[in-house]
Amino acid sequence: MRIAINGFGRIGRTILRQLLTTHAHVPIDVALINDIAPPETCAYLFEHDSLFGVFPEPVEQSQNTISFGQTKVRFTHEPDLSKLDLRDIDLVLECTGIARSQNVARRGLDAGAGRVLISGPSPAADATIVLGANDDALADQLVISNASCTTNALAPLVKLLDQAFDLNAAHMTTIHCYTSSQPMVDAPRGPLARSRAGALSMVPTTTSATHLVTDVLPHLEGRITGAAVRVPTASVSCIDLTFACGTATDPDAINAAIKGGDPVLFGSTTKPLVSTDLRMRPQSFILAEPETMSATAHQHRVFGWYDNEWGFSARMIDMALRMAPR
Repeated sequence: MRIAINGFGRIGRTILRQLLTTHAHVPIDVALINDIAPPETCAYLFEHDSLFGVFPEPVEQSQNTISFGQTKVRFTHEPDLSKLDLRDIDLVLECTGIARSQNVARRGLDAGAGRVLISGPSPAADATIVLGANDDALADQLVISNASCTTNALAPLVKLLDQAFDLNAAHMTTIHCYTSSQPMVDAPRGPLARSRAGALSMVPTTTSATHLVTDVLPHLEGRITGAAVRVPTASVSCIDLTFACGTATDPDAINAAIKGGDPVLFGSTTKPLVSTDLRMRPQSFILAEPETMSATAHQHRVFGWYDNEWGFSARMIDMALRMAPR
């Protein structure tokens, strides 16, 4: 399967790092990287990563290629992807973060690529698919949204809890590391609280995961609310979920149900870990078992971690493999 990565930012670079290291066995050939930044900048930021460390092999660049050890990838510097010839590309990983309109989302198709997978929410996608939630809806759609990192953690979790315990209502708070959408110093942004320095304060804000969960699990519409708090950490976020259920249960049964989920999507720990301990974990949700608690037999709390870059990028690779030509 030949892919192109359009947008070599945090997610684009993390996907490639996994494809060259932990996922080197998967049948994916990265044939092209396209980014508006110069190749020397892209090579430098890939090699020297503040979260994941220095890449273990030499990274070298020329005007038209970047070499990652023995892997040489063609590099283009085109703001409009549709101007490239991508007829040899099976799938574009659209990682620019701006593919919210049909015009932008379908540029890979306009260039001749087979399909497009968007690394985030997009109303322009033909469908929003989350592994472990509604992946049975994946068919021959040309443009797929992989939703958000938080949705990838939350949706499989609430589906599992609903199937096991008849979920009646839930509220999710994601305690989320700061991202590039926030300023490093106080500076104008849309929402006033998001205009404050991201590395200095905890910032209450909204999350797209709440409505995206009901997009992928429509039978839960009206039963889930959510909010976010951006916190001064660089990576790894968590979900704090309280829920009411129709089936009486207890913490041991809840933990057992989550631990019995798909091991690709669900992990667990009994140790008193903190966020930095979960860096580079590939699962969508890592249950903190000691944090599960019950107020009554029908009201409970679950807490777990997700690496919002590494785990989400792992799901991008999984989804890309599901979208491979048959």
